[in-house]
Amino acid sequence: MTPVLRGNWNYPTTIWSGPGRIAELPAACARAVMARPLIVTDEGLVNAPMITNAHASLPGAAVFGGVRGNPALSHVLAGLAAYRSGRHDGVVAFGGGSALDAGKVIAFMSGQNRPLWDFEDVGDWWTRADPAGIAPVIAVPTTAGTGSEVGRAGVILNEETHQKKIIFHPLMMPKVVIADPELTVGLPRGVTAATGIDAFVHCFEAFCAPGFHPLADGIALEGMRLIKEFLPRACANGRDIEARAEMLAAASMGATAFQKGLGGVHAIAHPVGSWFNTHHGLTNAVILPYVMTHNRAAIAAKTDIVSRALDLPTRGFDGFLAWVLALRQELDIPHSLADIGVTTHNAATIGKEASIDPSASGNPIPLDAATYERIFRAAVGGELAAAARAA
Repeated sequence: MTPVLRGNWNYPTTIWSGPGRIAELPAACARAVMARPLIVTDEGLVNAPMITNAHASLPGAAVFGGVRGNPALSHVLAGLAAYRSGRHDGVVAFGGGSALDAGKVIAFMSGQNRPLWDFEDVGDWWTRADPAGIAPVIAVPTTAGTGSEVGRAGVILNEETHQKKIIFHPLMMPKVVIADPELTVGLPRGVTAATGIDAFVHCFEAFCAPGFHPLADGIALEGMRLIKEFLPRACANGRDIEARAEMLAAASMGATAFQKGLGGVHAIAHPVGSWFNTHHGLTNAVILPYVMTHNRAAIAAKTDIVSRALDLPTRGFDGFLAWVLALRQELDIPHSLADIGVTTHNAATIGKEASIDPSASGNPIPLDAATYERIFRAAVGGELAAAARAA
């Protein structure tokens, strides 16, 4: 029997989930009071049938396809110019995490008079924004990884400093998410794997982050369970709609859970992506076991819980690490950062930027720049044992 895959959820925002639901995009725009939306997507999707069909269904809409991987200030400014010149009244952010982040930030900046970096996620800087100047967003994810569709922030690259900055405001949360698994069936196996493990890292780092947040912990555990079951299926058969739908749900769960915090994997991945232009999800997937190994003493109890929730044959940290390594091998995730073109020529800079990345505050063990540098070097060299000795 075909499983029931459709549903409407209202946490953390309104989510319309199920195959074929992209047909409801005009209704979503009407609900958000958009008459002339700007469709923000990435350059790889701009001419895809899903975008041309969405555009055709929205009279008065226009398409901005100038977003690339690791969205940058220049992308946001170009999109903002298109938004203002077209006199648009909202954004349909359509694509992977890069397009979703850029689309949300364009909508946020549409009515602001201060520079973008004035709204970095530092202290209460978000209160500098004029709430009346924040346009509504409809989010349509086409990958199952970042979960940006249910987030109140966007990660934007400062091209001058090679630093990724988090722009945050509570009103950046999309009004409606259309989670249609049919939009993800064309994802290549490699992208499916990388984005899927990105979602897993979100769940895992959130679960291991210090602090008391049992709601996030519960969501993170179930997200990891879904990914264990359905990511290999989605990679084996890209047209497996059940697997695609469950992975979209797991991605949203990861982003919901990480309001508790992230950790060292993201702290390192952000500067690596900034300096080497690597795919964010793939970078996280490669770095994961190195940070896990370094954090072992602090996360042993947590990994025992995870190994039981995932029903792994060997429990505890060793069983969990073995499963992570086996999953990466099954999905053809490279073992080292060197395998994806990363070098150690600016290792000290990577370590310093990782130590001040907002994600670093969620690592179970506080780490300084020198320690992050050593973990980074271990990940470049593919030396797990060296990561354990990086303290």
